[in-house]
Amino acid sequence: MNRITQLFNIKYPIVQGGMIWNSGYKLASAVSNAGGLGLLGAGSMYPEVLREHIQKCKKATDKPFGVNVPMLYPNIEEIMNIIVEEGVKIVFTSAGNPKTWTSFLKERGITVVHVVSSSKFALKAQEAGVDAVVAEGFEAGGHNGREETTTMTLIPMVRENITIPLIAAGGIATGRGMLAAMVLGADGVQMGSRFAASFESSSHDNFKQTILEVKEGDTHLTLKELAPVRLVKNKFYNDVQELYAKCPTVDELKTLLGRARAKRGMFEGDLDEGELEIGQIAGLIHDIKPVSQIVEEVMTEFKAAQIQVASLL
Repeated sequence: MNRITQLFNIKYPIVQGGMIWNSGYKLASAVSNAGGLGLLGAGSMYPEVLREHIQKCKKATDKPFGVNVPMLYPNIEEIMNIIVEEGVKIVFTSAGNPKTWTSFLKERGITVVHVVSSSKFALKAQEAGVDAVVAEGFEAGGHNGREETTTMTLIPMVRENITIPLIAAGGIATGRGMLAAMVLGADGVQMGSRFAASFESSSHDNFKQTILEVKEGDTHLTLKELAPVRLVKNKFYNDVQELYAKCPTVDELKTLLGRARAKRGMFEGDLDEGELEIGQIAGLIHDIKPVSQIVEEVMTEFKAAQIQVASLL
């Protein structure tokens, strides 16, 4: 056991990213049943939908699972109260100040983890009293930090600055990637893109197929004036770039983005007009598999890579 498996009472130091429109109870419970930590993605759920998924997740697994909560989303107070009422014991927070809710949650016996994109914010999270941090590099899909620091650079820098457990995220989908992150100082890893391409992910089959087709250079971080997000280059992405050529205002960018683009792309399967959020590591994802098989293969490769590295010394 290491600090992450002990903190969450799980078998493997693997956390499933709480991705919007991908992370329903089927995915979260499958990851937890496979020995990792599954997370429900509250960012794409109305409060009562979240309650329903929590209740279904409790029925689908007797293992620990958690909820990922982007703190800038509306209904945050109602969401936090539902989490407490339903007895969820692990919460990952992101997109906001960790001081806002950490004390509230910890006073109620909940383990709190905060997602950061820099050493500066990792220190602030530690000072706020969180139990661990996820340090997410520039390679990651979806909403990202503004620093554009890669995972390979970020993890050792964060490790140098904090003492609490550290989970690496961004560009990790294999056992070799997991080992690399842990050699750099992480205690565990968070994987998003790899689990998005699973049978249990709640995203549309069109989106899952797109993940398999992504190659190097097919994703890009954009819309930094709003909230930086890594997208697959599709028609919507091209429309954004055409607007950038005209030096748009923030309001013009918001107008183009509109509402529910991510739902339209990832959940409803509109590959032209939807937001398709996935990480650079999608270029190494070649098949859609059951979660149990993904976790087994990651751990098998991780152990084989440990032996391979030891043989080189």
